[in-house]
Amino acid sequence: NEMKIKVKVHPNSSREKIIVNDDFLEVWIKKKPIDNKVNIRLIKLLEDYLKKKVSIKSGFKSKNKILEIK
Repeated sequence: NEMKIKVKVHPNSSREKIIVNDDFLEVWIKKKPIDNKVNIRLIKLLEDYLKKKVSIKSGFKSKNKILEIK
């Protein structure tokens, strides 16, 4: 039972939050986009929020990502 979602990431934010829009999530992350830190934090935040396993399918170096939720 897998689901793909679109995520728009806002790195280097003053605080962290998640907003659910109609067809995508927006996630603000305090980390800077260096050494994969944003992607690691994004997965942790969303796994805590969704209580499911999350992986990045595309957009590793982009603010717009496709994530898979299991």
